[in-house]
Amino acid sequence: MRPTTRRLLAALALTPLLAGCFAPSRGEGGAAGDGTADAGGRLRVALAVPPVKELSPYSNDATVLSKLAVAEGLTALDDKGAPAPALATSWKRDSATAWTFELRKATFQDGTPVTARTVVTALAHANRATPKPRVLSAVDLTARAVDTDTVTLTTKSADPVLPLRLASPALAVLSAKAYAADGTASPVGTGTGPFRITRLTGKTKATLDRYDGYWGGEATSAGIDVTWIADGTARANALRAGDVDIAEWIPTAQAKLLDEGTRYEVPSVRTDSLVLNSGSGLFTDPALRAAARGAVNGSALVDSVFGGYADPAQGLFGPAVPWAAAQRVAVTGRAEAATPAQVKAETAGRTLRLATYTNRAELPEAATVLQQQLEKAGFTVKQDIREYTQMEADLLAGKYDALVFSRVTLLDTGDAVAYLASDFTGNGVYNIAGLKDPAVDRAIRAAAEESDPTKRQQKIMRAEAEILRTDAIVPLVHEKAVQGIAAGVEGVTLDPRERALITLDTHRA
Repeated sequence: MRPTTRRLLAALALTPLLAGCFAPSRGEGGAAGDGTADAGGRLRVALAVPPVKELSPYSNDATVLSKLAVAEGLTALDDKGAPAPALATSWKRDSATAWTFELRKATFQDGTPVTARTVVTALAHANRATPKPRVLSAVDLTARAVDTDTVTLTTKSADPVLPLRLASPALAVLSAKAYAADGTASPVGTGTGPFRITRLTGKTKATLDRYDGYWGGEATSAGIDVTWIADGTARANALRAGDVDIAEWIPTAQAKLLDEGTRYEVPSVRTDSLVLNSGSGLFTDPALRAAARGAVNGSALVDSVFGGYADPAQGLFGPAVPWAAAQRVAVTGRAEAATPAQVKAETAGRTLRLATYTNRAELPEAATVLQQQLEKAGFTVKQDIREYTQMEADLLAGKYDALVFSRVTLLDTGDAVAYLASDFTGNGVYNIAGLKDPAVDRAIRAAAEESDPTKRQQKIMRAEAEILRTDAIVPLVHEKAVQGIAAGVEGVTLDPRERALITLDTHRA
């Protein structure tokens, strides 16, 4: 079934729809529990990463709000990654640091209207959040209501991609009652999307009902029943058993066990890397970081761990970022690597703490391969493998020497600068590598200030080279995501940026 023009336009405003990325019509699917189906019924969705902070937009939970069509920002991303209207219908740049946005007539899911004042409140809370959303790492944002339907946004320094930044799920606009005095924000019943969260059960389940007051029209499905299943094999089994209609992030070892019509390979902007803590511990020594980089062979993971659903890493950005390869800059100025004998001498009596998490099934297996490679280079390695939400605070506090990490490089804005600023600048809010390098900061700042798209890409790749020079991160593979969709389920968005999944037209046929 093809979306109507109205629904297609509404979906474009809500999420980044990508050409050719809808699952096709594939016959009848099963409803919950009895193997029957009816169009307009409820969808059952299995997600991989349980909520960290009760679906707060200021945490990694933010993408759940966009995946499930719960909340929106002022802008969205179109199929080319450009800013598109969402809660704002139009915008203009008034000066290097000021923009004006005109709002559409819309209501929150609690029935209150979307106004300039509510937008100002939402953005002010995001700006004051602790920790600050990654997308705001490189920007100081101030919002002012001009009238009921007009907002002026100013930044301390020029931000030529502000409309892209505002498409981040972390900057979703929620109703006034979402924001508590302690700085937290709850999206339960406070978003603007076509689906409203009515119940959140800890870190295991959520119930969403269709919001009939959505400005873009009525969703086809009556609601969504979400289950978080951290174990990838269990997610795949739930899809095979007919217990769920959609299961994200199918482990590569399980992918070929799915029926061909339920397995969908998606080019992904996700890069898996070995992140080395340059701020404390063993890897404050550049020679030891260089030794680790020289020991690690990501190509060995492509077939042995990822079953061919990955490409050897060429840098921070892979084939799903089409401009990266042509603009790539040679890496120079790296430290000389310590020999295995030197590594053993320098690390005598100390253990390399290698962490990863279970939410992506391939990462623990990759960690075992990397442990063997690092031990050949002279390191003594001990693994710490847990569910991600149990270890995020320790990662940000620098309590590990190394992390096998899977990162969507264009998640926050669709613009790579936001990723670089949050993960690699000295004051970046997601700087797990603990990197503090003036040359890196300068390179990222130069990219952030560039408004010409081609020149911005060139400066992004210069910043990539500066980051790789430090050996604080060793790219391993560029993933190809596998999504599981039951037969008869239509209208699912297969998004390389992993920000979209459910739309107005997602339903069982």
